Amino acid sequence: MLRSLHIENYVLIDSLDVEFPEGLSIITGQTGAGKSILLGALSLLMGGKADASLISSGAQNCVVEGEFEVSPQLRPLLEENDVEWCDGILTIRRLLSHSGRTRAFVNDSPVSTQLLQELSLHLVDIHGQHQSLRLRDKHFQMEVLDSFAGALDLVAQCREKWLRMQELQKEIAEIRRQLERLKSDKEYNAAQFRQLDDARLREGELEELEAEQKQLANAEAIKESFAGLRSLFEPDEGLTVDVALKEAEKLLLKLSDLVPGTAGLASRLHSSRIEIADIAQSAADADAGISLSQERLEQVEDRMGLLYSLLQKHGCSTVGELISVRDSFSDALFSTDALDEKLASAQASLEKLRAGHLDICTRLHKKRSDAAPGLAKGIQDSLHFLELDRAVFEVVLSDAEPSGGGADAVSFNFSANGTNPVDVAKCASGGEISRIMLSLKAIMAKFNGMPTMIFDEIDTGVSGSAADRMGQMICRMGDDMQLIAITHLPQVAAKGSAHFVVEKSSGGGQSSVRRLSGEQRVMEIARLLSGESISPEAVANARRLIGA
Repeated sequence: MLRSLHIENYVLIDSLDVEFPEGLSIITGQTGAGKSILLGALSLLMGGKADASLISSGAQNCVVEGEFEVSPQLRPLLEENDVEWCDGILTIRRLLSHSGRTRAFVNDSPVSTQLLQELSLHLVDIHGQHQSLRLRDKHFQMEVLDSFAGALDLVAQCREKWLRMQELQKEIAEIRRQLERLKSDKEYNAAQFRQLDDARLREGELEELEAEQKQLANAEAIKESFAGLRSLFEPDEGLTVDVALKEAEKLLLKLSDLVPGTAGLASRLHSSRIEIADIAQSAADADAGISLSQERLEQVEDRMGLLYSLLQKHGCSTVGELISVRDSFSDALFSTDALDEKLASAQASLEKLRAGHLDICTRLHKKRSDAAPGLAKGIQDSLHFLELDRAVFEVVLSDAEPSGGGADAVSFNFSANGTNPVDVAKCASGGEISRIMLSLKAIMAKFNGMPTMIFDEIDTGVSGSAADRMGQMICRMGDDMQLIAITHLPQVAAKGSAHFVVEKSSGGGQSSVRRLSGEQRVMEIARLLSGESISPEAVANARRLIGA
């Protein structure tokens, strides 16, 4: 239940602290005094939309804080979100800055707006002035029936399976698009793959071919150079380089006993002679490996031409990239098998989900069918109590296309005079809608376990003895839960165990709230009865209403 509410700088409220007791609390006040501002502040606390225009003129920010008494059932949700459990007390605070940004705290731990919204489902049910319009909404009607039938868990399962079915259907459609695209491109892919596969691509081959082509194209010049080198090592006339170096080595050795250092020179010359001999042999080997084959040159240039054309065709710069392109064409050719398997698996999963979804729809239909007469009777009995003596109320189920909410459609049918009930959206007046909504809320309060319910002028369009009956019903609801009712009807206002009045300051600026007692309450109800000019008869009537 809501224990207290603290508001600072919210619209017309400068600073406000209100403590709410158990049972039924009544809030009254003149039109425009700011009664609904309290609900706006509470909605902000429950994760509602924030806007900088809500901040009081001249203030930099606003603060709304509420203290709630909660059941241990909320403890797992809090601990899941790193919020400390404080022995059943929940303090929620939300700060709104002039930039429009908000910060939220639960038991002094920063939390997301999403968590506030989730918590609100367990804390407060606010019936705003325009919520009665929801009675005409088929989704709302189904929510009421499902809640009454205890089928909300089943509805959640149904919705989960339906969403998974939608995802699978999208996945299947995408696989089919891929298969169609691959099949339409199959001949092209096959031709490209064959061309690249026939090329017997090998990474690094082009670099090798370019080097060989350069050598083959310059083979005669290379041969001439090697011949000139050989003539230097082995001249046609005179000593060879090797013989000359050998003789020089011998002379240096003879001088070694006479001239210091010549032995070292002889040793160095010996090493040079061996190195030069090796160079000469390597040059001869290289010369022997040079081919003058025109046929091989043509083969190399043809191969290079093929590789160059493939590189240009596929926008590649290396043979390695060409190999990757070849492999991608290969994958495209053979991936249809994998996609066919994936499609078959997805279709099997979809059929399994569809069967599970239809099973849930069947179970949902059974729960709804069983609950519909009881819901209709409960509402109809309440309407009779609220002085619609001949009212008929029906909850009619019909078949619908399977969806996330099952395979049923619902219609709340109503007749005020007992003949031919039709869709409530087509026949109920404002006062009748108010009484139907109160009847619904009274029934749902028993099943939802909501600790606090707030009515914002749910009695619109009702007066006289019917209003007194509404007050009695609201009062009975307050026996089982905390109920806060904003009302303009004295018959309802007289029923509360606590009575608050919302007032504007004498200058017409700020709004304030004070709790009434004794004679103050009598005079406020007398005002509701007769307006600003309070007559003795109105005062007497107010006393009678409170006494009753």
